[in-house]
Amino acid sequence: MNLSKVFENNKAWIKNKLISNKDYFKDLNKGQNPEFLYIGCSDSRVSAEDLMGLAPGEVFVHRNIANMVSSIDLNSASVIEYAVEHLKVNHVVVCGHYSCGGVKAAMQSADLGILNPWLRNIRDVYRIHKDELNAIVDEEKRYDRLVELNVQEQCVNLIKTAAVQKAYRDRGLKVHGWVFDIKTGKLIDLNIDFEHILQDIMEIYHLD
Repeated sequence: MNLSKVFENNKAWIKNKLISNKDYFKDLNKGQNPEFLYIGCSDSRVSAEDLMGLAPGEVFVHRNIANMVSSIDLNSASVIEYAVEHLKVNHVVVCGHYSCGGVKAAMQSADLGILNPWLRNIRDVYRIHKDELNAIVDEEKRYDRLVELNVQEQCVNLIKTAAVQKAYRDRGLKVHGWVFDIKTGKLIDLNIDFEHILQDIMEIYHLD
């Protein structure tokens, strides 16, 4: 695509928005009050607002390779803190997607340079759930299950954070694990049983 086409598209987008609502950008400039923090994958095929059917201002978005929530990632930690403590979102969503290149790369025994430490987090998810995953004979199904388990573990990482624990205790913040199926367009709620998963470890991660 010619770069100039992007700016032509922008002009057309502005025109269409103003046709439907002459105050669209004036309203947009008033601020944001999102209900959701969405942590998703950087994959160019997955757009949070589109798949959720939400408008600008309704969802605060953070994206990285394979929708990770790492304790040493200052970027994601800052987004979580800002969304939970300052924007007061009521729902935090970790959304993975089938056919995730990051998850697939983590399943391979290959040296991927600077990606190695990032993908090691996903390999740790595989290690934690090795028995279940190795029992899945079909490689594609094993790959899909790792996508789901990675979402689950990133949700657990979220719940370990002080901001999320405080908001959960003080105002009932909810954490959700979803997967987007690119082949069908369907958004799937994994209905993760956090109480069961965390019952043996929260005494370690609980923060007063």
